[in-house]
Amino acid sequence: MKRIIATTAVTAIAVPTALLAAAPAQADGFDREKQGRCGGGVYELSVDREDGVYEISADLDRVAPGSSWRVVLKQDGKVIANVVRKADREGDLDVDRVRRDTRGTDTFAFTANRLNGAAKCGASVVA
Repeated sequence: MKRIIATTAVTAIAVPTALLAAAPAQADGFDREKQGRCGGGVYELSVDREDGVYEISADLDRVAPGSSWRVVLKQDGKVIANVVRKADREGDLDVDRVRRDTRGTDTFAFTANRLNGAAKCGASVVA
């Protein structure tokens, strides 16, 4: 009788744990990032989702100080930012946007082109 009770107790503990492990990840509160080289520096595209809102950030770091860049951000192919920014003294610049979550999968993309130069980079993430 003791073996049956012990087996039942172990099974009762193991099943809920297995069910929890199989549960899908929560849709909100995630972070997606892509990083790479760009014009002698580096870029980072970051997309965070919290409470049905996306925070999109494209950063260029360690590019030529004072250099001008056109940065374009897109959500599902639609332009959400098209700006020209100048890198600060440290060679950094960033473009940030906040967007609502749309139905289905969202794809975010960015491109950065140095004005009066050949440097160019880009990346995309699926959220």
